[in-house]
Amino acid sequence: MWISRQMKTAPPTADADLGVTTIAGGSAGVVTRGEVRSLPVYGPGGYIWMPESGGTVLVIKGGPGGEEQCVAGTRQQAAPEGMQPGEVCIQSPGGSIFLKRDGTIRLRGNVRLEGTLTVNGQPYTPCQCGEEESK
Repeated sequence: MWISRQMKTAPPTADADLGVTTIAGGSAGVVTRGEVRSLPVYGPGGYIWMPESGGTVLVIKGGPGGEEQCVAGTRQQAAPEGMQPGEVCIQSPGGSIFLKRDGTIRLRGNVRLEGTLTVNGQPYTPCQCGEEESK
């Protein structure tokens, strides 16, 4: 009976490590001290991110012995010139969305709008200027 009191379960541990992705996508493979596959990928609320193969990522380890792992993020790229505290820039290899403090939204890349567009609360209709004259 005294032995059972001496044997305690190991407390949960938390650890983090940098790794390199070997399998890209929403269920990543990462090499830290060895390769681990099928890791879930987590990001800040509202962001959907899929790491690229060969990218450096942050791997968080938890649970008893650190056997539960997930990919939590990657090192930030350089901030856009003039970026201020509180501003947000979402970047990908093909473009970016930059949300500025003054309410400006700067889009870079091929922009494709799907759905309804309103401007100042009114539905947007493109100008047909000059098209009627050419017919």
